[in-house]
Amino acid sequence: MQISRVRDWLGKEAPAEDQRPLPGPAHQLQPRWGGARVAAVEALWGAGFTSPGGAPETLRLAHPLGLSNKATLLLLGGGLGGPAETIAASCGAFVDSMEADPELATIAEHRRCRHAAARKITVATWNRDNPAFRSRSAHHALSLECLRGAKLAPVLDSLAAALRPRGQIVLTELVAETPAPSTDREFAAWCRLENRGPEMPRVNAVTAELTRHHFDVRVVEDVSDRHVSATLAGWRAAVKTMAAGPRPEPAMAGIFVTEAELWLLRVRLMRRFGFRLLRWHAIGMA
Repeated sequence: MQISRVRDWLGKEAPAEDQRPLPGPAHQLQPRWGGARVAAVEALWGAGFTSPGGAPETLRLAHPLGLSNKATLLLLGGGLGGPAETIAASCGAFVDSMEADPELATIAEHRRCRHAAARKITVATWNRDNPAFRSRSAHHALSLECLRGAKLAPVLDSLAAALRPRGQIVLTELVAETPAPSTDREFAAWCRLENRGPEMPRVNAVTAELTRHHFDVRVVEDVSDRHVSATLAGWRAAVKTMAAGPRPEPAMAGIFVTEAELWLLRVRLMRRFGFRLLRWHAIGMA
């Protein structure tokens, strides 16, 4: 699906692709998570979710951890609260949901009390440059694309220290074996849109860090195809639903085009530069 096809059903409200420059610096996009944008991403990925796959993908990732109502999960990348709510409601686990974006964390905390599993969820922010998770506070951890330019070693140092003996980690992250050129205009625009630095780890670097912390790395899986399929499926479903109903107001139309640009740009860069989304599952050996 191309952005021009998104414009087809949005109609004249959406600017033509060739008339719309690539997004400017991040400060021009503030606030990043206004109500209209939240409504747009939830229409795409489901209530409480800011990325493709929604609740089904969250449960797929959490399944190997064998969570129960006696387990505590440290969740990095809690977003709007959907992942924590899904896991707490479906698995019964206690979830410490950590989000690096203060706006998202604020929204998630405001929504938390609305859900039946609220007593099992805490929401807090964390600093990618200086992670400091409570020592031995969780049985297991789930990290959802949380590096975004942060240094790998400090994050995994703190994450490993937060787990109890024999704790398990499931981690997803975009990796690049060859860095994208810093002068590439599309890549720079994507980094601004995703509020991330340009650095992406290599596969072997993540595996080596987990091993250094005495984790037995059981699985390293390339989930790129599933991720891309979920991205395109979400857009097809949204287009079908919205085409059948009233067209969005001009302001909302522009927001949907921006979200289309964000996710379709990610897919294009994955293909151009060979970026891959990987999943690690590792078990503590001590």
